[in-house]
Amino acid sequence: MKETCTVILLAAAIWFGACAKNQSKTELKSDAEKVSYVLGQNVGSSLKEIEAEIDLAAFMQGLRDTLEGRQPLLSEEEAEQVMQAFSVRRQAEYQKKAEELAEKNQTEGQEFLEQNKNKAGIKTTASGLQYEVLQEGSGPRPKATDQVTVHYRGTLLDGKEFDSSYKRGEPATFPLNRVITGWTEGVQLMKVGSKYKFYIPPELAYGERGAGDAIGPNCTLIFEVELVGIKN
Repeated sequence: MKETCTVILLAAAIWFGACAKNQSKTELKSDAEKVSYVLGQNVGSSLKEIEAEIDLAAFMQGLRDTLEGRQPLLSEEEAEQVMQAFSVRRQAEYQKKAEELAEKNQTEGQEFLEQNKNKAGIKTTASGLQYEVLQEGSGPRPKATDQVTVHYRGTLLDGKEFDSSYKRGEPATFPLNRVITGWTEGVQLMKVGSKYKFYIPPELAYGERGAGDAIGPNCTLIFEVELVGIKN
């Protein structure tokens, strides 16, 4: 947090120095103006994320006091305490939002799977994995210790695609026991040449941690998987 604020303050200081007269520009001519404008945008984007915490008048006063060498209104110790408290508040807010999102995703996933399991062609395993046979192959089935080559497409419940080997133009090859549990179990049901559709509850996918920005906490995932081959 301290490093982030230092970067923001430095960028803001450069911007403030270049635009000391606080005049609105409609055209950027020099390199200095263009650089300053971009830095101003970056600062604005950073501050926008914490908009509720920012008093622009106080922010600008702190900037001026620093640039002009005035006595700060807060001591170093007080400033550190303020930023520590700010960090704690923000972390609590992030945690609350994450918990709310996890609960929402869990509820939506459960409702979807409960309805989906009654549809024609849907089978459910003891673990809760649901699958649908789109095309049955005639080759061998892989073991968990095998490497498999697959084409696949992964989507969320709202249809948003988060990964696709088809878009990359080539299948993926990986050890079957090194992927999410739903994949390890599901692909072992397939014969080479098969194409299945898997409906994977969060406990068999990425659970509460999710996976990056694309897959949130407790997301139920849908995969279309084509088993191309097995490498023992």
